[in-house]
Amino acid sequence: MALSKIDVANMLTGATPVANGGTAATTLAAAGLGKRPNAKPLIVNGSMDVAQRATSVTGKTTTDIYTVDRMSAVIGSIGTYTVAQEAQTSGNAFANGFANAWRIDCTSADASPAASDQLQMQYTFEGQDLQLFKKGTSNAEKFTLAFWVKSNKTGTGNIQLKDKDNSNRQCTQSYTISSANTWEHKVCVFGADTTGAFDDDNAKSLIINWWLGSGTDSSSGTANHGTWEAQDQTKVNDGGTLNINDNTANDWAITGIQLEVGEFTSSTLPPFQHESFGDNLQRCLRYFEKTYEIGTAPGTATGTGIIRSGGNQGGRTSGRMGDSTTYVVGKRAAPTVVFFDSGGNSGVMSRLDQGSSSATNKNATLANGCSKSFEVTSTGDSTGDCMNYHFTAEAEL
Repeated sequence: MALSKIDVANMLTGATPVANGGTAATTLAAAGLGKRPNAKPLIVNGSMDVAQRATSVTGKTTTDIYTVDRMSAVIGSIGTYTVAQEAQTSGNAFANGFANAWRIDCTSADASPAASDQLQMQYTFEGQDLQLFKKGTSNAEKFTLAFWVKSNKTGTGNIQLKDKDNSNRQCTQSYTISSANTWEHKVCVFGADTTGAFDDDNAKSLIINWWLGSGTDSSSGTANHGTWEAQDQTKVNDGGTLNINDNTANDWAITGIQLEVGEFTSSTLPPFQHESFGDNLQRCLRYFEKTYEIGTAPGTATGTGIIRSGGNQGGRTSGRMGDSTTYVVGKRAAPTVVFFDSGGNSGVMSRLDQGSSSATNKNATLANGCSKSFEVTSTGDSTGDCMNYHFTAEAEL
């Protein structure tokens, strides 16, 4: 039996032949070979399957990556929220292969936000991962951003591309949620930019902001949608009407995020490239790693997964207890490392005295940390003592 172009493209790229909300009439170029030949999704964890930190957190009023890896909730003095990885068991997104979503629920509303208040979902890239866009050259490519979205509210949402390498140059685009509580697929095209190249390094470069609510500082201007321009905060949420912040009945969810090089429509968009959970996790580990089980939140009181260091060889009252650990995956940069004892206390390790089953806490000190490995030390240990510790290593942008 002869293979179709789509079959060939899927074999070469590793892409799973799953629909993305468009038609099945996908060409070889649209399958991802033309613009993105290495076939790795530009967005890490766009399927929302990996959530190392937690699956649900409540009472959040500040910015952080709370649940799904690589996805930030930006909350600036504009209410209180629950942020969760939401399992999908039905609906259009689930039918297209997405078992999880990132979701935010308003639990304490702010219907009259101050001028500077803002609410967003955010994703950030390293510059070295964006060189295919050839930004800042005469051959610059357009950006196509696609995703599945659902909310209890209908209306207009805004998306901002923000170039941190070039004085926060920006490009905004809008999308419309037409039916409440229904998964809808959106495709947004952002123009090519011949001004300012992305730095070819591992630093923060391009930020994607999905605006979910704001004060007038971010919505009083008029944006030139789809066209790059100098930074102007007043334009980033121009015409946005979602305002998830204005009622505790509000929620917003997203999954299946993909960024493509060039311009595509819903009918020509390459299929979403579903990665195995293991491959997806490996890519997430570049930015965050922990010793706990995948479903266990850091700081949990548990001995499962804990690292046991070798005994103190010094035999001195001020003897140095030391242990060296190599990360499962090298980090984007030297990470921030936090140690935990078996009881979930941060900044300490559990010391087991020689000949005793009882544990006491000792301060844990990071030494010789880099993107590949670290040492942890303590002092005041006796010969034969050993240390148990958990850790998290954060190298997010």
